[in-house]
Amino acid sequence: MMGLRIFYLTLCIKSYGRNVLMWHGVPPLNCHEGRERLLKNIRTISKCLGVRAGDNNKNSFARQSKPSKNKFDRNGSPHSITVFSAGAAKARSEGMQHKAKASPDSDNISSQKERVQIPLGPLHAKEWSKLKEESGRIHGFEDYMMAQMISTNSNINVAKSLLVFAAKEQSGISYKLLLKYLALCVRQNQAAEVCDVYNIMKNKFKAFDTGAYSLFIKGFSLTDRWRDSISMLETLKKTITPSPKNYGYCIQGAIYHKDDKLAWALYNEMLEADLTPCEDAIQSLFNADPALQDETFRNKLFGVFDYFRDHQIYPGEPLMQSIKSWFESIPNESWRGHLSTVSENGHCQVCKQQLESIHLMPEEYRTLKDVFLQSVIEGHDTFRKTTPQELQEFRQFVRSHPPYDIVVDGLNVAYITTKGRGSQTLLDIVSGLCSGGKRVLVLGRKHMLQESRTWQRRHMQLLQQRADCFFIDNISEDDPFLLYASLNSGSHCCFLTRDLMRDHKSCLPDAQTKRLFFKWQRGHQLVLPFYTPGRKVLLQPIMCYDTIVQRTDFSWHIPYDKMGVDRASFEVPKTWLCLQKKH
Repeated sequence: MMGLRIFYLTLCIKSYGRNVLMWHGVPPLNCHEGRERLLKNIRTISKCLGVRAGDNNKNSFARQSKPSKNKFDRNGSPHSITVFSAGAAKARSEGMQHKAKASPDSDNISSQKERVQIPLGPLHAKEWSKLKEESGRIHGFEDYMMAQMISTNSNINVAKSLLVFAAKEQSGISYKLLLKYLALCVRQNQAAEVCDVYNIMKNKFKAFDTGAYSLFIKGFSLTDRWRDSISMLETLKKTITPSPKNYGYCIQGAIYHKDDKLAWALYNEMLEADLTPCEDAIQSLFNADPALQDETFRNKLFGVFDYFRDHQIYPGEPLMQSIKSWFESIPNESWRGHLSTVSENGHCQVCKQQLESIHLMPEEYRTLKDVFLQSVIEGHDTFRKTTPQELQEFRQFVRSHPPYDIVVDGLNVAYITTKGRGSQTLLDIVSGLCSGGKRVLVLGRKHMLQESRTWQRRHMQLLQQRADCFFIDNISEDDPFLLYASLNSGSHCCFLTRDLMRDHKSCLPDAQTKRLFFKWQRGHQLVLPFYTPGRKVLLQPIMCYDTIVQRTDFSWHIPYDKMGVDRASFEVPKTWLCLQKKH
């Protein structure tokens, strides 16, 4: 097969279709008094509901499923999966898909029938012409086939033979097709081919689109032409903010070629641009040549852990293994790493150390409360739909009542089951919460007070006798009201809803406040995953420890994402790296 370099010298390249393809290639905190008050509150709630509340190694709430079948989950964690556990969202999604499972979509079947099989080896022009005719794809056949080759990572020689055919068929090769061929070369680390394509495109075109720059940055990063990646990154910065992957490939290239100063400069530049570094880039720093890793280099790596902690970032399993190896290789220090899980009372299963509490320190709580009021209640929260009059009326209502122990999202809780009336479901659950003398606030909508098949007036009257109630307009958004009442009532107050509040978290101004909100949410949100009328209420457990990078003088605990577990952004891992220093 003719080499790409010689082949292109004899062909004309036709340019069109720009922007076609983008390469997507401290010491533990202690808040004992507040924690004990909240735990006491939770135990009382559990007893009122007939749910087993425990101490020490017992769960604070009954498990979602039967304890005998849920003692250990599939990842070896000695506690049940909560709404914030890694993989919980995927499990719920799979459950809904299973319920809605139907016959395969006819459109998918037809598209599979139309898919053209990629040749196992290079074809001559006549053979490609025959295949094109048989496929029925007169227009766009070459682009379609090259895209299929990218998705299946086909033999590069097959792609070359397609280019030969396209050159003869179209009297030249389009920019779009050439860019796709470049993507295939980069994916397969075909360094020589990447260089050939670059030289040809540089001679033919005055500038590249962002997709081409991204591909060349990755393709050159680990080759002798890695400096070209840096130059292209600088070119991109003149028009756009380069992606984290653009930076990441350049960092990897710099470390691979032992230019650690440039690597750290690029890393810091990413943080200043508020870009999250890619895991591969961070891993390259931990895997750097030992000759580069002097004390200054190591201190910068410890700074990476501070970044993880402040931004609640969890390394994946490959990066975790690199971190483990790095600790164990630090000269004159005796670190040993072990994979671990954490018990329900917050103790590492390996070293038995108590991890940081999930509950906020008083200063953190005040900060969160103040920022929340400014950003969500008083600010321009696009997810808040209410009127100033209604909001002022609610704030006055809350101030005129003693602090609450539990705030309930009435509409959310009422529709937790399709069996029975919503008003009866809400009344039964709230009655259980109130029976222990707890002060409960129920937030609802005004239509709930109107007699209907779902809302029976006598149920709502009994509800208002047993708990304080506030009914907002039907078009108002109730989440900010619920969060305001909970935060205003104090650190002991919990709230009951299945809503995960992701919209309101995104309205907070900075990563630190978002981390505090998520921490407070996981320590105070009661979740009722299901409810069967006439049976006990089963609340999901609230974890007592914070899932965040934490350290002492002789230990590190780093939560990480286990391979094969899909974690949503609002979930936290259940697997940990425990590092202990001998002393």
